[in-house]
Amino acid sequence: MAEHDAVSAVLVHLNESWSLSTTARELARSGMPVFPCVPYEKRPLTPRGFHDASTNLDQVETWWRHAPLASIGIPTGQASGIVAVDVDRHGRVDGYQAMRRAQQAGLVSGWEMLVRTPTGGMHAYYPAAPGVEQRSWQAGRAGVDFRGDGGYVIVPPSLRSVSGSTVSYRVESVNPGPSSTIDSEALRNFLDPRPAPRPVANPGLRREADAERLAAWVANRQEGERNAGLFWAACRLAENGVAPSDALDVLADAAGHAGLGDREVTRTVRSAYRTVSGPAHGHASADGPPEQSVRRTVQPATAVGRGL
Repeated sequence: MAEHDAVSAVLVHLNESWSLSTTARELARSGMPVFPCVPYEKRPLTPRGFHDASTNLDQVETWWRHAPLASIGIPTGQASGIVAVDVDRHGRVDGYQAMRRAQQAGLVSGWEMLVRTPTGGMHAYYPAAPGVEQRSWQAGRAGVDFRGDGGYVIVPPSLRSVSGSTVSYRVESVNPGPSSTIDSEALRNFLDPRPAPRPVANPGLRREADAERLAAWVANRQEGERNAGLFWAACRLAENGVAPSDALDVLADAAGHAGLGDREVTRTVRSAYRTVSGPAHGHASADGPPEQSVRRTVQPATAVGRGL
């Protein structure tokens, strides 16, 4: 695992002369695992996504030699020693307002570095708590996500295509003082208090850990099985009385890391809930998740997600 300040130590020296390949190599040299993502996007280029992240300089140079404009991805959590709070602003949702409230409550101090994202959002990097699993989560109504174990972030000077323009991720501020870990669960409970769990029809999903296992399974789906896997998992949650908004909280981040876009994820989850609740449809199989069961159950709806 890299030292907690490895990203900041490298990116603080970033200037216009540094190419993406140079930055990726310097991060890897510092002990920070990296992996390439589709140029101007956030989808991984490697078969296993952030699980393929490496500090091997030969591997890193090969990746960026074949894709010089590839965005630089870093896995978050124990794999790298950093976690990130992702602040977004879209429509009526303003994550900056939520972040200010969290700051007043003393929940988000101690960041190492602030990065401005191409869409006007912000990533705040923190050291991961050593030996403590901090799972990724989304608080969509607050406009704030957390990137921890099971997640990744795109780092400067990666580029995004936004409304026909090319915009880069850029370092906005580096904390000159000491950094500290963040209590991600306290932040989540503050931003998006969870209601008491409702009784469910199937005892197989009574524990939150089971929902987390579903999300972890979705995150590992490969191309060709991502929509089917997401649909199957959403059906499982629907069958067990989980509200659609809660299902999105559980599955959206995992599906995004598997390579699905936000709109695609939302429509696939909604399609699953319509399938489960519709009188003309049977329930998705509760067995599994063997691949044969997933494909047999959800094949008719897979085209819905892929056609977006």
